[in-house]
Amino acid sequence: MDQGIRDNQEAFLRLYVANEVALRAFVRSLVPTHEDVGEVMQEIATVLWRKFNPADPPEQFRRWAFGVARLEALAHLRALARDRHVFGEDTIHLLAASAEDLTDSLERERIALKDCLSRLPRDKRALLEAAYAPDSRIDHLAATTGRTPMSLYKALHRIRLELLDCARKFLAGGKKE
Repeated sequence: MDQGIRDNQEAFLRLYVANEVALRAFVRSLVPTHEDVGEVMQEIATVLWRKFNPADPPEQFRRWAFGVARLEALAHLRALARDRHVFGEDTIHLLAASAEDLTDSLERERIALKDCLSRLPRDKRALLEAAYAPDSRIDHLAATTGRTPMSLYKALHRIRLELLDCARKFLAGGKKE
């Protein structure tokens, strides 16, 4: 395979993967089901790859990808138009604009939370991870940590408040503890 083609594929994949979660959330806000999201995401990936120009500035990829996502979601919704539960095009445009605005905000919040989680002492972070692990039960976690369920709930509440305070400070303008 030609090195130029490999470089183009790599550049595309890096940009696509970096933006896929935001694109998926955006599409989810526009189409009715998770199955529809999967179908639309496949179309988006196909169009983005087909029309990808590695000469374009990487910082413009996200805006371009969201534009393609909007058009593909609308095309998908037109195909579903026989279903009376599908929003009209004007509503979809309003939802798309709102979702696009929220995406940047949510991304900043994710970064703030990640930063704040990394600042938590190891024991608090471990407690949170255990509490939010799949199939975790507070009564079992309380027993394994030697606490009562109520004291565990209170400890988790204090940690969440600490994270909230840290994230607010982070978003207000700096990485503060």
